Amino acid sequence: MKMNSTNTELIVIGGSAGSLQVIMEMIKKLDTPLSFPILLVVHRKAHSTNILQTLLQQLSPLEVIEIEDKTDVQKNKIYIVPADYHLLFEDKETMSLDSSEKMNYSRPSIDVTFKSAAEIYGEKVIGILLSGANADGVKGLAYIKKNKGQVWIQDPETAEVDYMPKHAVEEIDYDLIINSGNLADYINQL
Repeated sequence: MKMNSTNTELIVIGGSAGSLQVIMEMIKKLDTPLSFPILLVVHRKAHSTNILQTLLQQLSPLEVIEIEDKTDVQKNKIYIVPADYHLLFEDKETMSLDSSEKMNYSRPSIDVTFKSAAEIYGEKVIGILLSGANADGVKGLAYIKKNKGQVWIQDPETAEVDYMPKHAVEEIDYDLIINSGNLADYINQL
């Protein structure tokens, strides 16, 4: 697969049960500076604290920001969607939060964010789906692909919970299969 650094304007990563270990491994190995932001959509309890931001910041050379409504999108930063909100892109500069009904029993929904990213970034987005126990993210990845973005999926064999990546691999014409050991390497090549 050809890596094209000038093409990527956003990486959006979705995960649920079992995805945190992959995210932590990736963050430790990222080269800086990055010419794009990384957005994390991770399922977690509705009233969880921002301990995830603190944990990831300890591992990351990049600034890790938990998104608030109308947060600016800036390259070389890692953004986390807060618990109990969907994330939407207004345009390439601004993200907004939404508390509409849950999708796939989840808020934030990976599908909602992937679809919004695909609509705004088109071929300049990479959607990555990691370990998880429900189908959230599969339709969103299909939408990214339809809009000519890249689709990366965690190898179900390496996923702690394989339901989410397994369904994605079966249903979507993906660009790359990744695992916790090589995700950062592929991102660093962009």
